Amino acid sequence: MSKLNLNQDKIISCRYYANIIADNVQSFIDQHTTVSVERAVLRLLGVDGVDDLLVPLPNKLVDDVVKNGDISYGVSRYIASGLKGTSLNLNDFLEAYSRDEFGICDFSLVDRDETYNILKPYYDKHLIKIKNNKIKREEYLDRFPRDKTDIYVIVATGNIDEDVIQAVSAAKAGADIIAVIRSTGQSLLDYVPYGKTTEGFGGTFATQENFKIMRKALDEVSEEVKRYIYLVNYASGLCMPEIASMGALERLDVLLNDSMYGIIFRDINMQRTFVDQYFSRLINAYSGIIINTGEDNYLTTSDAVEEAHTVTASQFINEAFAKKAHLSNKLMGLGHAFEIDPEVENSFLLELSQAQLAREIFPEAPLKYMPPTKHINGNIFRAYQQNAMFNMVTTMTDQSIHLLGMMTEAIHTPYLSDRYLAIKNAKMVQKTMKSLGDEIEYKANGIIRNRAIEVLDSAEKLLKQISSDGLFESLAKGVFAQTKRSVTGGKGLSGVFRKNKDYVNVILEKMEESFNED
Repeated sequence: MSKLNLNQDKIISCRYYANIIADNVQSFIDQHTTVSVERAVLRLLGVDGVDDLLVPLPNKLVDDVVKNGDISYGVSRYIASGLKGTSLNLNDFLEAYSRDEFGICDFSLVDRDETYNILKPYYDKHLIKIKNNKIKREEYLDRFPRDKTDIYVIVATGNIDEDVIQAVSAAKAGADIIAVIRSTGQSLLDYVPYGKTTEGFGGTFATQENFKIMRKALDEVSEEVKRYIYLVNYASGLCMPEIASMGALERLDVLLNDSMYGIIFRDINMQRTFVDQYFSRLINAYSGIIINTGEDNYLTTSDAVEEAHTVTASQFINEAFAKKAHLSNKLMGLGHAFEIDPEVENSFLLELSQAQLAREIFPEAPLKYMPPTKHINGNIFRAYQQNAMFNMVTTMTDQSIHLLGMMTEAIHTPYLSDRYLAIKNAKMVQKTMKSLGDEIEYKANGIIRNRAIEVLDSAEKLLKQISSDGLFESLAKGVFAQTKRSVTGGKGLSGVFRKNKDYVNVILEKMEESFNED
């Protein structure tokens, strides 16, 4: 039963327009590949490591094909041809290649069937590993059932060893989800750093070894606290599919994976981003990894009262793209945020309406709800009050992934004590107001209902307009976050390629095949 008395035809209409938007972009996606997609394929075949100059081997191989071959055929065909031409196994081939004993384009290309036959032992091995990771996660969740709202905290020291200490401490204090913030600017690197790192800037580099280290630590503390602790990182930026592949191999549970965040907030080319997001989300769907989308960021640049409908419209678009990539509703952590200025009259009611709106439109989604940040200042007492109100809305509207607000948000990176107080604040509200949402109804023609109707109406109008103009053109006009991006501008466009009719991507095709069989 809808507490907001939402017009279900409006919701159906929004999904209709969102599907048109996603369909039009998907036709472009299906015809193109990128250097990051091809590097992710190599990683899921078992390609890892660096050469003597510390260049990651996935980059070295793909760049070799771009320069000396034809990447439109897909790196799958080139690596299979190299294995056939040298009669080496993959590890020996990579060692010889890293010593520059031959180039990846030195061999006659094998056809599609032979590509699959040669690479089968390698993709089977890693796809089985991903399936086993999914089974292991499910076993943990069977042993340690989760509450309906998970408390999410971040660690961001730059040093993975220090991150482990802080993450374990947070888990013991009551956190359910640990997000390891990436080093500043990593989303703009067109490669993934290799190995363990201890010198990040404002965060810790996302590497496969760092994923492995944190996963081990969280598994150990999960056994101790009798709760499975989710591990989060960021599959965004120029290496979106590679991060997703590494997360799948190391059993991450949640990846920030918005379809438009990199375009709007990192000025990454939209053609590159849409192709990359499809493959990364397909990997996440196959792995059972929850995605988090970034609509909350719109309200850091736009007014939360005037532009709330853009959040709802974007949620519909992210949902449509996610379904294209076979993500189930339970893996769609659509985002929104508590960013209304506390000086606005009845701002709490407006925020309650927006959160309830998201919950009713997407009832199965593990919604990601962001704390107030834009209007937090150096007054830690007011910040603590704002975070308490945020915690109240979270509890009253059954938000799923509850990012904690820190009272020192506008001052410094949170101390352990700040995080401890934030956890205790959220836990207190969850306990004392557990059933409040079930006990209250919203007045007909009242502020909360009318606000929801207004936002949904505006979202429908915006989606209709975008479906007419096309998403590429709409992003160029700046419909989201009041930020304009060019179809041919931004970072990474040189890494986008049209597929040849004989293109092969063994990982993408095997994953899609598994969903089609289901």
